[in-house]
Amino acid sequence: MPTFEKGAVRIHYEEAGSGFPLLMIAGGGLNSTIAGLSGSYPPFDSFEEFKGEYRCIAADLRNANSGQSSGPLEIDRPWDSHTDDHLGLMDHLRIDKFMVLGFCIGGPLIWNLLKRAPDRIVAAVLAQPSGSRPEMRDLFYDNNTKGWAPELLKQRPDISAETTDKFLTKMYRTNPDFVFTVTRDFVRQCRTPVLILPDDIPAHPYTVAMESAMLAPNAEVSMFPWKEPKERIPLAVRQIRSFLRAHRPVAA
Repeated sequence: MPTFEKGAVRIHYEEAGSGFPLLMIAGGGLNSTIAGLSGSYPPFDSFEEFKGEYRCIAADLRNANSGQSSGPLEIDRPWDSHTDDHLGLMDHLRIDKFMVLGFCIGGPLIWNLLKRAPDRIVAAVLAQPSGSRPEMRDLFYDNNTKGWAPELLKQRPDISAETTDKFLTKMYRTNPDFVFTVTRDFVRQCRTPVLILPDDIPAHPYTVAMESAMLAPNAEVSMFPWKEPKERIPLAVRQIRSFLRAHRPVAA
């Protein structure tokens, strides 16, 4: 499998298909890996669904425990360090403009991409996006303290528990509101077309997904629920496909 290296960062990625570039970000929080794009989470195989029309690109998130990407924990800029990796990978592949499809943690990461590189993202799909619940502000901090940090510390003796705590505190406790990476004012001003497929579990609050959809001037939203009954999933995939086609640049 190919890798992209920049300084101390090593990103494992995979490509499939051809056509306009589509960056895909798997769910799974800080354990997001390429493998997470198939199987039951998400409820459809993203590579299989879209490689027939797009150059699909995905990467293991830096320091995901079951992945092959690694690098320092940048405790002062956790979200931006991952966005650095996504933009660096696209630069490595000599891709300027692209679309993006993200699940779970992909939601905040997509908003950060739209903030950092608004001229490069043609359109974005946020499926079951993560968001912050006022009544569960420490949900992500607690989940990653238990489900991500201990295994990483076993694998990386160069990283301390104090460092992972500072990283998670900056990521999920310093501005524990809305979608973590951008403000409501940013979403109001964001002109990029977005399609949002809400979920409604603790980590993927329906109210935050719908608020984002209402605020973003060029947003569309799927039916809800779209994952059950299972017969609805192909309809949701069809909507994603139609949205991407509608915003895909016409080849010169």
